[in-house]
Amino acid sequence: MRIIINYRRCAVDAVTIVDVGFSYGSRQVIDGLFLTLEAGTLTAVKGVNGSGKSTLLALIAGTLRPSRGVVSLASQQRPAVVLQRSKVSDALPLTVRQTVAMGCWGNRSWLKPLGRGEHAVVVDSLERVGLLALAHRQLGELSGGQRQRVLLAQGIAQQSRLLLLDEPVAGVDEQSRAKIRQIIATEVHRGVTVVEVTHSHTDASEADRVLVMAQGEIVADSQVLCAAAASEWMGGN
Repeated sequence: MRIIINYRRCAVDAVTIVDVGFSYGSRQVIDGLFLTLEAGTLTAVKGVNGSGKSTLLALIAGTLRPSRGVVSLASQQRPAVVLQRSKVSDALPLTVRQTVAMGCWGNRSWLKPLGRGEHAVVVDSLERVGLLALAHRQLGELSGGQRQRVLLAQGIAQQSRLLLLDEPVAGVDEQSRAKIRQIIATEVHRGVTVVEVTHSHTDASEADRVLVMAQGEIVADSQVLCAAAASEWMGGN
């Protein structure tokens, strides 16, 4: 099936996906996807588990390669991917500063010490998420919301113009959620393009655009889908 999602074109497109298909073995997951994402905006991607959200994020990130078609990015920088805190072990013997510094590694050897400029990036990233005072704490000593903010700081430290978030507020308390939402809004205001996978209607309502996925297809976007209809697509979850 050929899916075309059109959206207003008033700025540079950060991501362009042309006739992309992807399969896991013999199982076709995405087939004939056309999509553009505008630079400097927040796009929320919703859908039930198994709908293709993570596959779409991985195709944009470049960790998966399409079986056909092209995924192109306006920036030459690699996208910064921020995982859920639940996917990062609390037992890792890392400080907050060391965790964020990993965002500066890029293609360099992890054995090579960071330079003065990179140390400044780490400090700036921690300041943006409000955790500079905890820089020397062990990652496992922090609350769930604080750990998620550390992972956001690690993504920010990559200095990419494209930030990919996998359910960044899942399982955190309301105070932490509000802080994380503000960090995301600030990054978008700075001109960073953010793509966020989420199950939350509330979080999606703060996005500039909402894409709803089902069975590997984008079935609706924010132009034609109201909140009530989105709830129906999501099965009321």
